[in-house]
Amino acid sequence: MKVENSDDMETWTLLDTGVRSAAENSALDDVLLKCRNRDIIPNTLRFLKFSPNAVLVGFHQSTEQEVRIDYCSNNEIDINRRITGGGAIYLDEPQLGWELIASIGHPGIPKKVDDLYEKLCLGTVKGLQKLGVKAEFRPKNDIEVDGRKISGTGGAFEGSAFLFQGTLLTDFDVDTMLRSLRIPIEKLKDKELESVRERVTCLKWELGYLPEMDTIKAALVEGFAEVFEVEFRERELTTQEKEMLEEKLEYYRSDKWVYGIRRPIKHRSVLTSVHKAPGGLIRVSLVADIPNRRIQAALITGDFFAYPKRTIFDLEGLLKDASLVKSDMEFIINDFFSNREIQIPGVKALDFIMAINKAIEKIDYLELGISHANVNRIFTVLHPFADIIDPSVLLLPYCSKLVGCDYRIRKDCDPCGGCSIGSGYELAIDNDMKPITILSFEYLTETLSQMKDEGVSSFIGCCCEAFYVKHIEDFEEAGVPGVIVDIDSETCYDLGKSKEAKLGDFEGQTHLDTELLTQVIGIIKGRQEIETKDQETLRARTT
Repeated sequence: MKVENSDDMETWTLLDTGVRSAAENSALDDVLLKCRNRDIIPNTLRFLKFSPNAVLVGFHQSTEQEVRIDYCSNNEIDINRRITGGGAIYLDEPQLGWELIASIGHPGIPKKVDDLYEKLCLGTVKGLQKLGVKAEFRPKNDIEVDGRKISGTGGAFEGSAFLFQGTLLTDFDVDTMLRSLRIPIEKLKDKELESVRERVTCLKWELGYLPEMDTIKAALVEGFAEVFEVEFRERELTTQEKEMLEEKLEYYRSDKWVYGIRRPIKHRSVLTSVHKAPGGLIRVSLVADIPNRRIQAALITGDFFAYPKRTIFDLEGLLKDASLVKSDMEFIINDFFSNREIQIPGVKALDFIMAINKAIEKIDYLELGISHANVNRIFTVLHPFADIIDPSVLLLPYCSKLVGCDYRIRKDCDPCGGCSIGSGYELAIDNDMKPITILSFEYLTETLSQMKDEGVSSFIGCCCEAFYVKHIEDFEEAGVPGVIVDIDSETCYDLGKSKEAKLGDFEGQTHLDTELLTQVIGIIKGRQEIETKDQETLRARTT
């Protein structure tokens, strides 16, 4: 690809590193960023491609939480980690990676992260427009065509330099992406779309054909040249860059990099929570010294972007040996964000406070007799578990009914003992609750809305954690407090069948955890009986 140069414009370099493994590409990101920070290389636009096919998790994510590891292993899909934040992505050979490595102090580089995102994305936007695609920037950091994402982006800083990267979807293997990743399924709900094809697009879909790769690259180069008013000179990796790459490659191939730096905590005293902020999902795991009310260790993961990159590590460090009292935790987090130059687009100190407080609330579950193994399988809507009173509705998933049963796609049930739903119906009736089978996502929203109109004070429901995470906003927007109990067995999300489940067409069968469900109902109803007796006693004394 020929790049024209003139004498009266600033020159940046163009580096095409070709097709490489995920580990090589991540290691090269590190090398290039360090070299730019040390002023060893000039501002550089890089193109990169991947082979074998790969899944890359964001820097702050836990690989086990975001990737279907067995599927990737069985299908020769590499798993690696980016040095930038954001969510997990699937990359096969047709996709084109692009990134700009530049100095923060350059006069054409905005200082504020949100403004930087927009200007950097405009290079690709203009490049796509030159190919005939009507692309636009979508805050915080996406490039879209008619509301459908065609390139996601993210960045990392080191000293006086930054690396900003994106993946341009040229062609798109939807099925493999869904089977490889967990998190993109959760993201679909954010735009309230019916399918992946309605959420994402690619060059081939937009143009009806796929241009030659050199044509695509040339258009992007023109776009970046126009936005930054520079020209590009092609170059190869220097000897120093190659040597640094060889030095780093072993680490970027290691399990320590891919898994270890964000590995989920496994301990019987772990308290976990999930919180959805506008800028991404926050997952919290606290290893707790319950008797002494102290945090022994903390892990915060998610698909957000944090600058500087070490922000989350520093916060986790401050939380170590901190008090498990909510007011103390709020002070630590607010002080942390107030006294540091931190930018986490779409995520505030309050979001971390809410996420951590949800984990701390799990201590109440333990004190109510719920086992360590089960406290993290209970989720709440709007109110803490201790504040849920008088639940009158039990929501149950249709996928726990027998496949082929006449009642599988009906909102009621005639308990026959053939599946766990029958036990759920009997449990509801025994506790003066109305059992309802949720047949689809749309039926859930209708049911929640009707419950709100009817003045239902609270509900208890059963679903998998993935469904809860995906629809946190829907549950909360309905305005009815509730407690949700996780279900057993492989779910539609585990099997990559969430779209079918949403429409009510999932053909697998799950199972209610009737023992835990019985315990949860018993605790809430028992607390309610005690409160009722206390109120009757108080009234008797005052009359």
